[in-house]
Amino acid sequence: MANRKGPYLCGLDAAVDVVGGKWKPLILWALYAGRTLRFGELRRHVPGVSEKMLIQQLREMESDGIVHREVYREVPPKVEYSLTELGQTLNKALEPLGIWGDQHMERLVERHAEKIGGGSGEKERDGVAAQSA
Repeated sequence: MANRKGPYLCGLDAAVDVVGGKWKPLILWALYAGRTLRFGELRRHVPGVSEKMLIQQLREMESDGIVHREVYREVPPKVEYSLTELGQTLNKALEPLGIWGDQHMERLVERHAEKIGGGSGEKERDGVAAQSA
């Protein structure tokens, strides 16, 4: 999926374009509360992300003005990442979504396991058990 970067239909469309995907919200969360992290530290805070994907996502977030990249001219080179003011406001907007996820995580995991496990021959749709064909 290519990033559109506008024109947008609404504010939600613009926000999803900036924070869409699996990794960007996790990167934002890792940099939460004014944290400044080096690349390796950031990678450890986002388990499962490849180096290539993390670099790509950070570049996109930097070009969107969400992440600040500070390069120190020393040997070996030192690079640190932090949230810009815009990134901090975006993280604040995502906070209720994270709280919702925490409150419903167990239920969501159970539902996911049911979908994968199946087993009973019945599928549940909208709270009503339906016999599968």
